[in-house]
Amino acid sequence: KSFDDYSSRSSKLIDYHFDTDEDEKIYAMINQQLFSWVIENLVKNAIDAMEGKGTLRIKVFSKDGKFVQVQVTDTGKGIPKNLYRKIFEPGYTTKRRGWGLGLSLTKRIMEDYHDGKILVEKSEVGVGTTMSVLLKEL
Repeated sequence: KSFDDYSSRSSKLIDYHFDTDEDEKIYAMINQQLFSWVIENLVKNAIDAMEGKGTLRIKVFSKDGKFVQVQVTDTGKGIPKNLYRKIFEPGYTTKRRGWGLGLSLTKRIMEDYHDGKILVEKSEVGVGTTMSVLLKEL
């Protein structure tokens, strides 16, 4: 739902893709409101990183039959490797009008409410970033 909301409300210069195996049902226990906020925050950050222009891809799949993995990939400015952990600290921001709470709250929601994880899957400065959310598969 978050994905549809953003793709209809944001810049027409962003090419949106949603990938999942339509035939495969994947289940995980989530708090719908909190998890929706997690995805919304990752999508917002991706749009900001692309400065309103680029490709945003969300991919949902089963990883080894043990985890549900959600990847949010953008073609934005990327994150230097030395900041992969720091971006999840409260107060860290690269935005002029940011409080640095989005990713720290996202991490807390994933760990404390979903017994899951969030991490920088990969990133290359000037190329883009893939953030991953992992949940236990039912």
